Amino acid sequence: MTRAQARSVSLLLALCIPAGAFAVSDADVEALRRELEAMRDTYEERIGALEARVEAAEASAAARPTSPPPAARASSSAFNPAMSVILQGRAAGFGRPEGQRDIPGFLIGEETGVGPEGLSLSETEIDFSANVDDLFYGFASIALNQENAETEIELEEVYLQTLALPEGFTLKGGKFLSGIGYLNTKHSHAWDFVDTPLAYEAMLNTQLLDTGVQLSWVAPTDTYLQLGAEILRGEGFPGGGGAHDGFGSGSVFGKLGGEVGDSHTWQAGLAWLRTRPRGRESSDASGNLYVFDGSSDMLIADFVWKWAPDGNYRERNVILQAEYLHRWEDGSLELISPTGNFVDAYRGDQDGFYGQVVYQFMPRWRAGLRYDHVWSDNRSDLPGLLRGDASQRASLMVDFSNTEFSRLRLQWNHDMGGIRGDDAVFLQYIMSLGSHGAHAF
Repeated sequence: MTRAQARSVSLLLALCIPAGAFAVSDADVEALRRELEAMRDTYEERIGALEARVEAAEASAAARPTSPPPAARASSSAFNPAMSVILQGRAAGFGRPEGQRDIPGFLIGEETGVGPEGLSLSETEIDFSANVDDLFYGFASIALNQENAETEIELEEVYLQTLALPEGFTLKGGKFLSGIGYLNTKHSHAWDFVDTPLAYEAMLNTQLLDTGVQLSWVAPTDTYLQLGAEILRGEGFPGGGGAHDGFGSGSVFGKLGGEVGDSHTWQAGLAWLRTRPRGRESSDASGNLYVFDGSSDMLIADFVWKWAPDGNYRERNVILQAEYLHRWEDGSLELISPTGNFVDAYRGDQDGFYGQVVYQFMPRWRAGLRYDHVWSDNRSDLPGLLRGDASQRASLMVDFSNTEFSRLRLQWNHDMGGIRGDDAVFLQYIMSLGSHGAHAF
């Protein structure tokens, strides 16, 4: 504030004070009026100058040709992806010292199992993501695994995705987690339990990850509706061998969701997967190797219900989640065992489901309960292939998240029949470094 302005304010305050507090001369009043007029003239000149500059700038912009959006212009800072590192590790104790286990009645993949006993590093995930330009988005996830004192590097997800297709369509191409089911699309650090449900282990080798293309469509409606279809190479379990010249698997899926009041949201999904395995290998703890050729079809139904008071998930919330999987396979099965090789026709029918509830009872603390059940009805004369077997498991967990970037979890698994491994206890940590995108519903 200038000295003249300060004096003007002082005189204004003086005028507001009741008469008689002190005397104000006619000369002071006249001086105040002159300074007010000068200030008004100054401000009017400044406003007029600013309006002229705005009009000139608008005219200049209208005369220039339209420039490309910032994302499309090449510059030294255009390649600036978001990066994150997910650290995971655990301590585990089992009733039996087994990492690779059998699920009787199921031809399982090599990833099935509860992992090593004792202290171990779990998967370390390094993620890169960015808009390539105004039309494409890119994502790459590199997984580091330590096994037998050796580090393995694996490309987990690497794909491009469109950003500007019309009418709600999106096209994705590369290597990605299939859109079938609810849990299948989530990375391990986003699971609510240390491990996946038995049905996912037995029929999807934990998760379906394959190379291919996916086309999805979101309807322009108040109720969420997504429809999608995929063509995959057919290497990811339950596929194998990349049949039909690398077009060995396909899927279709749909998801429907909405809100009930201010506190409830829900989503239901249905998916069908068809694949043609060629030379798909499965092994068991007895050293037998099964090689399957034929067809494999699977139906998956899922449902999720979330509750949070008035939509505020920070304080309290409940998540109910369930999926049902049914698979049927036809073809030939070769058994390679220490006692000899055998080949026979094979028909397998397998079912499995899980249900779980996770309750955040106070900020940063959650508790969860999960129940798994799988069973099969296989027809083959091969020795050692079990029929009609059922396995059940119950899991209890509690976890603490100091922030959205850190989580500590304690979990207990109780096997109630069929599967080998008895009870298991896990203490797990999950830590996120850097920028990481929000997870889907």
